[in-house]
Amino acid sequence: MTLLGYEYGASILKASGLSLAIDGRPVLRDLELEVRDLRCPGRVAGQVLALLGPSGIGKTRLFRVLAGLDAPGAGTVLVGDPAQPVRRGAVGLVAQDYPLFAHRTALDNLCLAARQSGLPRPQALERARAFLARFHLESFADRYPAQLSGGQRQRVAIAQQFLCSEHFLLMDEPFSGLDPAALDDVCALIAEVADLHELNTIVIATHDVGAAIAVADTLLLLGADRDPDGRALPGARIQARYDLIARGLSRSQRPLRGELMALEQEVRDAFRGLAC
Repeated sequence: MTLLGYEYGASILKASGLSLAIDGRPVLRDLELEVRDLRCPGRVAGQVLALLGPSGIGKTRLFRVLAGLDAPGAGTVLVGDPAQPVRRGAVGLVAQDYPLFAHRTALDNLCLAARQSGLPRPQALERARAFLARFHLESFADRYPAQLSGGQRQRVAIAQQFLCSEHFLLMDEPFSGLDPAALDDVCALIAEVADLHELNTIVIATHDVGAAIAVADTLLLLGADRDPDGRALPGARIQARYDLIARGLSRSQRPLRGELMALEQEVRDAFRGLAC
């Protein structure tokens, strides 16, 4: 099924010329990345991008730069419309272990995030309760992280980051170690959160090709350039971009299983050449 009338609008996240070295070792090199606002007639059209790459290629480092947590050695990151240089907190980052304050309840964790975004306590509390309702967590407001299931902690962690960043969310390896049922639940949650608002943009870092295809609108492959002899050059860049909407294979288009299997094989073949 094709998605009729969709279009891409203004740039809402743009990285230009990003380079980063750790202890003198290039991790990112002249990386370019742009995310534009996705618009679809008749429905709220948030979007999900999956950043695929082998372990150790630099996905987490790139996320920290995009979130404003680490400064690149060179290059810029602009977010929003109008574009502004990224600052810490403008782009939410959910780590693999869903870090929350263990001594604070779910409500208190969200209230603290709202306070850090600049709201006075009464408004912060009101906004935190609204996010608990939005993420179906009202009955868990007074529970501590240790009293929540893994899925509930993940929802709180996502809500926490959206309270700070509003529309941008980076998720580092959200599928790691999940059984098939839990993986389906996480994919459904990501799609649900993306479509809560027109500007919601979720970028997932993963090496799980199948899960990425199941949930994404766009796939990005992060890997190394090669010299004429096939040797990997130091520092990763975006090597390929797959617009799944244009191919009729995105999460909202109900592609046939055979089409998805062919895409997965295509991406896996490309994946083999990504390692540094």
